[in-house]
Amino acid sequence: MTEPPVSVPPASEDATRRAALVALFIGIAAIAAGYATAFSAGKTPAWAAWLLALGIPVALAAIMILGAARGRRGIGPLKIPFAFVALVLVIGFGAALALPATEGPLSTLWLGLPARAAIVIYGVGLLPIVVLPIAYALTFETQTLSAEDVERVRVLARENQAAIENGTREPMDNQRRG
Repeated sequence: MTEPPVSVPPASEDATRRAALVALFIGIAAIAAGYATAFSAGKTPAWAAWLLALGIPVALAAIMILGAARGRRGIGPLKIPFAFVALVLVIGFGAALALPATEGPLSTLWLGLPARAAIVIYGVGLLPIVVLPIAYALTFETQTLSAEDVERVRVLARENQAAIENGTREPMDNQRRG
């Protein structure tokens, strides 16, 4: 007697992952379009840089969401830090692009850097590095696997191994899902 294949939950049950995948596709498409203009004949249009300034934060936020999503629970309390990081990235890249190109040797330095470089290094580079670890630390207990979850995975692994050894089914990795 063979067991039925493992079913995948309907897409409607995992709206968070579905939305993140759509956002990731859109972000990567924007990045690709921005880079593609560099290979076109003539001067690169100004909007190409804006595609990158928007596509990169969207793709990064989508990847963070995909990594943190827990089925129907979504990303829970990580919504606010993820939105904050995405917003900081959009504002940081946008501000660096929007500043006038008037920097010179006598320009005012921000913490030792020209304005655009300071925005990218401190805003885009360092601020998320401060916020995300704190957010993960504060939500660690609720967002990671519980002892019951780990035990359930171990039981499923033992059942799968026993079924393979008995020849009643092939390994889960080789089964078609769906």
